Amino acid sequence: MSNETRVPITCALDIVTARQTGRSMAKELGFDGAEVTLIAAAISEVSRNIVEYAKSGEIILQATHNGAKRGLSVVAQDRGPGIPDVAKAMQYGYSTRRGLGVGLPGSKLLMDDFDIASKVGVGTTITMKKWLHRDEK
Repeated sequence: MSNETRVPITCALDIVTARQTGRSMAKELGFDGAEVTLIAAAISEVSRNIVEYAKSGEIILQATHNGAKRGLSVVAQDRGPGIPDVAKAMQYGYSTRRGLGVGLPGSKLLMDDFDIASKVGVGTTITMKKWLHRDEK
């Protein structure tokens, strides 16, 4: 597996590509079926936000490690309008559109690590990681 895979995100079809690429990498890294599904769902959510709010960006997928822990890193970045109030955007049920408001908080719940950095007029970067938990036994 190569060190890093980048998936450009500009339309709904790219969401599918990012999701499939993430599923494939997760399986290759040894994640089980349920974990692969969680990773794919989180990738879908952050990719959909890129399409809906920023219009373009990319998903960067990479095998990662922290000491003996191994896992998958997913970075979603765009140069869109940014998020004026990150804390509010991370509240379950909050939506600036007519959605359910579960996208970002839902992605955070699906992954083990979640970080968001956003600046109005500059863009947003979301970094998520899922760890192979069997390594902790």
